[in-house]
Amino acid sequence: MIKVEDFQEGKVLLIDKPLHWTSFQVVNKLRWEIRRAFKIKKIKVGHAGTLDPLATGLLVICTGKMTKNIDTFQAQIKEYTGTFVLGSTTPSYDLETEIDHTFPTEHLTEVLIRNATSQFIGEISQFPPVFSALKKDGKRLYEFARAGEAVDIPSRQVHISTFEITRINNLEVDFRVVCSKGTYIRSLANDFGKALNSGAHLSVLRRTKIGDFDVKNAVGVEEFIKSLPSE
Repeated sequence: MIKVEDFQEGKVLLIDKPLHWTSFQVVNKLRWEIRRAFKIKKIKVGHAGTLDPLATGLLVICTGKMTKNIDTFQAQIKEYTGTFVLGSTTPSYDLETEIDHTFPTEHLTEVLIRNATSQFIGEISQFPPVFSALKKDGKRLYEFARAGEAVDIPSRQVHISTFEITRINNLEVDFRVVCSKGTYIRSLANDFGKALNSGAHLSVLRRTKIGDFDVKNAVGVEEFIKSLPSE
């Protein structure tokens, strides 16, 4: 039987984040359910790396004294799978916003698409999406973007060790990426489209690994709640 002391001393919970939930909502929900189940007023709960609302997959959640290790977990290598759609772009680089430009795709071939990945292996320079939670002058970048305000975003160095194409179906391209902390897969989608002279945006994203943690060992939010003591 799981006890409140287990959470207070510190647990690492592997949660498969549902689509449309923010990482913050998952943390809030789990904190509330732990407090309810054990009738306690406070418990520390935090996550080791944000996932966008339109992404699913692995969230590493720490409780109690284990929250001290969040920075360590955040710094670990991450793996993602997902889908790029070629031939069009969006301001957010994903499906949060509507398509703003379309591009010719007649020149695209499977060889061209697969070979383009080599440009992104190793240390690369990347601009974070303007629709992101990064802060500038005390405001989230997405606040500037949604207000239609222009903002200068400095590039950042990230490292991609694996970038492979796993399926090509017309303009839909499935991928697997292994990368460093701070890598934006949405920005990779946008840059990949530029490299192909066709534009691209992200339509599906799933985080599958953080360090040695694997989404195969994760549980859904509802499954976790059912594992807690009930009144």
